Amino acid sequence: MAPRPDIEIHCLDQQKDDLGVNESIGPAHSTVALIEGESEQDPWDLPELLDTGEKWSELNTKAKILRVVTSVGKIILLVGFLYMFVCSLDILSSAFQLVGGKVAGDIFQENEVLSNPLAGLVIGMLVTLLVQSSSTSSSIVVMLKLWQVQTAVPIIMGTNIGTSITNTIVAMTQAGDRSMFRRAFAGATVHDFFNWLSVLVLLPLEVATGYMYRFTELLIKAFDIRSGNAPALLKVITDPLTHSIIELDKTVISGIATGDPEVKNKSLIKIWCKTFTNTTLMNVTVPGVENCTSPSFCWTDGEFTWTLKNISQTINIKKCSHIFVDTNLSDMVVGLILLASSLLVLCLCLILIVKLLNSMLKGQVALVIKKIINTDFPFPFGWVTGYIAIIVGAGMTFVVQSSSVFTSAITPLVGFGIISIERAYPLSLGSNIGTTTTAILAAMASPSETLGSSLQIALVHLVFNMSGIILWYPIPFMRFPIQLAKALGNKTAKYRWFAVVYILAFFFIIPFLVFGLSVAGWPVLAGIGVPIIVLITFVTVVNVLQCHCPQWLLPCLRTWDFLPLCAHSLKPWDHVISVITAHVCCCCKCCKISEENKEKENKKDQPHEMNSVVILKSEAKTETK
Repeated sequence: MAPRPDIEIHCLDQQKDDLGVNESIGPAHSTVALIEGESEQDPWDLPELLDTGEKWSELNTKAKILRVVTSVGKIILLVGFLYMFVCSLDILSSAFQLVGGKVAGDIFQENEVLSNPLAGLVIGMLVTLLVQSSSTSSSIVVMLKLWQVQTAVPIIMGTNIGTSITNTIVAMTQAGDRSMFRRAFAGATVHDFFNWLSVLVLLPLEVATGYMYRFTELLIKAFDIRSGNAPALLKVITDPLTHSIIELDKTVISGIATGDPEVKNKSLIKIWCKTFTNTTLMNVTVPGVENCTSPSFCWTDGEFTWTLKNISQTINIKKCSHIFVDTNLSDMVVGLILLASSLLVLCLCLILIVKLLNSMLKGQVALVIKKIINTDFPFPFGWVTGYIAIIVGAGMTFVVQSSSVFTSAITPLVGFGIISIERAYPLSLGSNIGTTTTAILAAMASPSETLGSSLQIALVHLVFNMSGIILWYPIPFMRFPIQLAKALGNKTAKYRWFAVVYILAFFFIIPFLVFGLSVAGWPVLAGIGVPIIVLITFVTVVNVLQCHCPQWLLPCLRTWDFLPLCAHSLKPWDHVISVITAHVCCCCKCCKISEENKEKENKKDQPHEMNSVVILKSEAKTETK
């Protein structure tokens, strides 16, 4: 059976529709400093960067000095904005911990719920969203000594997903330009899709076989690991500023997670930065003999039972110097203040960084950077380039000690067309490895009693990311995250509101739904989840066959036209959102116009009142005359 030509045209038109191409107008292009060439065939081709500036040889001495001074000034400003960006991320993490840190600790305390792998996955993800730090979530997991490491594996997978939301939000800052937003959002979400696909494959495999737990357990037993110190690196630079604003006592969250009653009502805000703990052996009274330290250190004197017990007394030596050290505000209020201010600084820094990069990455500089980053090694060693990018991403993440910072830094470059999606993908994979090496070194600084479990959890994180890379990178056909990110980029470029829907759905609505179903029990989860998964799989397969092999489908399934338009297209929803937006803007405009009219009427009434007064006065004068 030959394929129907109308179906092929439908697929082609649908692709054009997804790409935002209008045959009469043409694709949207960036008109900022980066000049894009025409790419009607493939919008994912990197834009042609034209050297529009004057050549160095054509400048006089004064112009050369001015260009050097301007370039140095821009570099200094860029470094300063990057520093403020990193510090604002740190403050944002502290703010989220103040707002939701105790809730996160209470969640981790529910051991019965976390024994469900899906619930553990979702909780790891949601807690990472709350505290905005996968390392904090991992440290909480390490502190729960009553847990088996095998129970913590799904939580580690969840923290891997939760930490990827930052660069997705960063991509929203380039929503003003359609072409830049297409590339930036795809460059950010390629990291998301890698994490989601890895979890979909590796979580069932881990539940069935426990290979990650068993493999890391063999590694711990095979190597004689001793406790060490984790490197500070970027923290040495950022801590002076962030610690002058806020310092947190992170042992409070860990204490809540372990069920310590003494820290239940304790504030997360650190007051004393330098303390001394003095432990002395003292005689204390206990309710009964069973509460004695040991039978040999227990005696009865009349109605009292005495025993020898070590009593620890903490002596405060030096107070912290941050601005909230003497505040009377609650943790929630301080957290909301820091949340609003850090988000403001974060967005401002991102906008200024994008503006600076836009002015700096043009001309010969942009051409050189683009050529260096995107050029492959000559045949037959072209395949080596991607693995070198993975190593570079891991090294850079290890230096900055945050995968969010690194991936957020390369997202604007992807939007500008300096880095391709195909090159940003291995850089993000390397970032995933880099953040696990930092966690391994941090785990080696753990106390001896928790060293084995904390190091094994860090190694589980590493094995999980390595397994995902083996699945989704070496074979070019299996690089599904790139294809999915491009499809989402096309959709969000045309319907930009869909980017907000994606973030809310994948990072909040779906996780909460899965968590609720998993808490309800396996029968409820299977009864509702399995039909949904079967439906999604069916729709995906039919969509692929409609565009590639329509002759394999039944005639009624070769298009989705038999369904209502709102069930297979975003155009009706786009119309609804446009109408709502127009009404909101109209209401605001009408309110503004009505206020202006009232002011004008008041101004008009005032002269009339004055005239009436003048008339009355004149009449009074004539009467007196």
